[in-house]
Order: sequence, then structure tokens, then C-alpha cells
Amino acid sequence: MPRVERIVFFGTPEFAVPALDALVAAGRAPTLVVTQPARPAGRGRRLVDPPVAARARELALEIGQPPRVRAPEFLASLRERAPDLAVVVAFGQIFPRELLELPPHGCLNVHASLLPRWRGAAPIAAAIEAGDAKTGVVVQRMVEALDAGPMVGRRETAIGPEETTGSLAERLARLGAEALLETIEALEAGTLREETQDEAAATYAPKLSGPARLDPSRPASELERLVRSRTPAPGADLSWRGGSLRVLAARALPGIAGIDGGAQEGVFLGVAGSAARLATGGGSVLELLNVQRPGRAPVSGRDFANGARLIPGERFGGEESGS
Repeated sequence: MPRVERIVFFGTPEFAVPALDALVAAGRAPTLVVTQPARPAGRGRRLVDPPVAARARELALEIGQPPRVRAPEFLASLRERAPDLAVVVAFGQIFPRELLELPPHGCLNVHASLLPRWRGAAPIAAAIEAGDAKTGVVVQRMVEALDAGPMVGRRETAIGPEETTGSLAERLARLGAEALLETIEALEAGTLREETQDEAAATYAPKLSGPARLDPSRPASELERLVRSRTPAPGADLSWRGGSLRVLAARALPGIAGIDGGAQEGVFLGVAGSAARLATGGGSVLELLNVQRPGRAPVSGRDFANGARLIPGERFGGEESGS
């Protein structure tokens, strides 16, 4: 099988940058990097390029930022380039059939989960929140159905007990870059093997729409995972004094002598070390390690409790959102 010469790369966030770098380092620099348009950001609402666009400019690669990849003018311009292969890493737009069928070698997507588990936009957060022991990346041939294509590459990794979406994403991005290069090499060698996904085992991880609400009636272990799954974004909040408290880091304790069954869920129990402690579901205790009040700097749980003059017995609460 001939060498894959002309690669078009589709990607947008920081997660996609290692794959782009790996292609360039391997002598497979994309002939075009397609990414999302610049968006307003910050207090001044200045237009800011996504990370892939910024990195592509540093690498002196040609960039395309179409508002819609299904637009006829974009498809026509891409057809003129005659790409051999499209590589897609966290791009952020749905591909029409015409685009999927345009490159002779198809479209390869690097997805941050062990498909068919956690198809969709937020697989890393979903794996942490669910308490999965492991996750990974899968390289799949794209089809019209969401993340349902044949799997052609795979890497696995354990999820650490203190892992956040941010830290896990960094590792998975590197693994995805490695798996992508191996897949392209196998494609050229004619040794690529495809594995059909088991539809009965498919689960879904929809896009996160906003901060999660922490419900103290749930066990501390679940709340800790929820915090880690929403770190660094979009965050996890506790209802407190008519407003919200952002929980940046937390730790679950199985229970403390004298607490089991004796304290209402959501009650402030006091401080221990640098943490503030809350009674949570099933007699468990959630330690608030780092928190942030609106408009203020992050502080330790102890400093928050002292600054807010918390008294043991004060209530925190709020139903968890589905985000």
C-alpha cells in the first residue's frame, strides 16, 4: 500500500496538540490544519484562536477555520487538495457523509475512551465520575453514527485515585498521539486490523453544560469523583448561604467515629488539618481541601471556614445537576 502523503488534520483544543506535534515530528506534517474559528474570550471579549490554531501557526502550517465543515465551499476546497487521509482529534463539528468519504483512506478519529464505553463529548469526565478503574484511547474509522466506527488502534491506562480530568487528559493526549502514528504505519503496511464495536456495550458521555451541583446526601466517594471529573472545568459547586461555593479539591473519608448516623447530611463538622469537613451520605465525610468563593481567590478549606466564621452544625446543600 502506498505511503500516506497528504494528511488533513482536524482538531481544536489542547488535547489535540500532541497529535499534531507527533505528525510533524514523524515527517507527516499535515497539508492543512482545520480548526474552529476564533471565539471571544476574557473580560475584553477579544477573539482568541483555539490551541490547535495557535500551535499550527507556530509550526508554519496552513490553517483553515470554516464555521461549518459541511459548507459546500469548504468541501469543494478540500476536494481540490485531494487528501489521502483525514485525522480528527476533538474537532467539535459533525462530519457529513461527503466529507467522511472524501479521503481514499477515510477519516481516523482519536477518541479518549475505551470504546464502545463513553461515546460522546465528555468521555474523560464520565470515566472519572463513574469510578472506572481504567480508560484509554481508541483510534476509530469514522462513520456517520457518533463514535461508532470500527476500532483500529487502542491504548489503555489506569485512572489514579487522585486523577482529575485535566491531568488524565494530558496523559491520554500523549497516548493518543502514539496510537495514531502506529495506526498510520499499519495502514501503510497493509496490516491494519479492524474491530467492530459491541453496540450492546455502548454508553454515552454527553457534553457538560455547566458546573455540577454537589448533593451532600450522596456518599463522599461519589462527590469526590464528581469534583475530580469537573476539574479544571466546568467545576463543581456546593450551595451555601444562598449562593454557591466552588469546590476545587476534595477528599472522601469513609466515616469517623461518632459521625455515622449521627450527623445530618450537609452539616459542617469542623476543620482537620487544612480541610473543612462536611457530613455526607451513608455516614461518610467529605473533606473540602481547596475552595473558592465568587470573586475571591482559592483558599484551603480551613482558611475558608475561618474566614467565613463557620460554626459546626451549619448546613451546606443543593441538588446535583446533570451537567
